[in-house]
Amino acid sequence: MRSLKLLLPVFLLFALSNLSCSVYQTIVNISRLKFKLGVVNNFTLGGINLTNKKSINDFGALEVLKLTASFTNGIMPATFTLNVNALNPNDGTGGYQKTNATIVSFPWRLMIDNKETVTGDIGSPFSVPGTGEAAVIPIQITVDLYKFFKDKSYQDIINLAMKLGGSGGGNSSNLALYAKPTVSSPIGNISYPQEIKIISYEYSK
Repeated sequence: MRSLKLLLPVFLLFALSNLSCSVYQTIVNISRLKFKLGVVNNFTLGGINLTNKKSINDFGALEVLKLTASFTNGIMPATFTLNVNALNPNDGTGGYQKTNATIVSFPWRLMIDNKETVTGDIGSPFSVPGTGEAAVIPIQITVDLYKFFKDKSYQDIINLAMKLGGSGGGNSSNLALYAKPTVSSPIGNISYPQEIKIISYEYSK
């Protein structure tokens, strides 16, 4: 009985040690997730799809009339899909355990030309497999460009929209996303301690 009492602290210490190692490994795996902005898809301005438009000359007369009326009325609604590349390098190589990651929350705020605009979150959990290959998180954006760029001219706003979503653009170089992911784990949901900045030309660090 006495020997059992002496062994209990040893077993408890061993269990706590294993638990702390598991917690540490989980946090390390989650911290290795990286994000980068991908392409912009399905960009519309005032209900007009810009996918096949390279310049203002590609707009029809009725489309120009519609956009001009929107600008005059102080509203230039844009909708598009911003694809975020999520990279999970925990593929079982390099001494790291193969681990899939499920992002349960991804509150974000969008910067366009260094100006903060709209905010949002993902609608449902998103799984990022531990394959070492990027998975794409599609973020649906709705933003009134006139509201945030009313100091710009009609032509400036059109040019910005074309740069973001026209056939000569469709890229995210003018965008930045600030996000604070929450990832599920065996020890519960873990939120990043602070926002990360996600841009197009390199993965977040």
